[in-house]
Amino acid sequence: MNADTIPAWLPQLVFFTSYGGNWFRYLEAIYRFFHQDFVQSRPFSRGVPLGLKRHPMWKGMEATFWHMIQEGLVETDRTPDLRRCERIRWPRLIIENSEESAIKVWENERKGETRICLWFEDQEYLVVLARRKNTLLPWTAYPTLEEHRKRKLRAEWEAYKRLMPPR
Repeated sequence: MNADTIPAWLPQLVFFTSYGGNWFRYLEAIYRFFHQDFVQSRPFSRGVPLGLKRHPMWKGMEATFWHMIQEGLVETDRTPDLRRCERIRWPRLIIENSEESAIKVWENERKGETRICLWFEDQEYLVVLARRKNTLLPWTAYPTLEEHRKRKLRAEWEAYKRLMPPR
């Protein structure tokens, strides 16, 4: 992560230690941020309104929230990831600022569905949106710290750029 390239619009991280290491207080706090950003108000991405994947609700919190703070391949066996939790305030602002040159935006197909990737490479963070008929759904968001993941994302971005007509 490059501290020199942090834009003024990107909020500070929300640290577990700021809540006395109490998981329940921390979870409540990060959920409040998510709720403000995606439930109480609706962001737009390049003029398209965002919906929200609410179900399955778990502990009264939307599915998208859990996808943004947990990792794991098996839906029922995902575990919290503090790096994801710390960045809970980032997804909305990356979505809203996706026209910034530092954010790489491309579409791809995943599991037969169109996904829009918003990769803030300098900050090693990816937001994934799912395209629906008249809306976009925030699907997940996570740090991209592993070199193999960065290589894969760079390759996807380069392939997408080659397919797009020049401006």
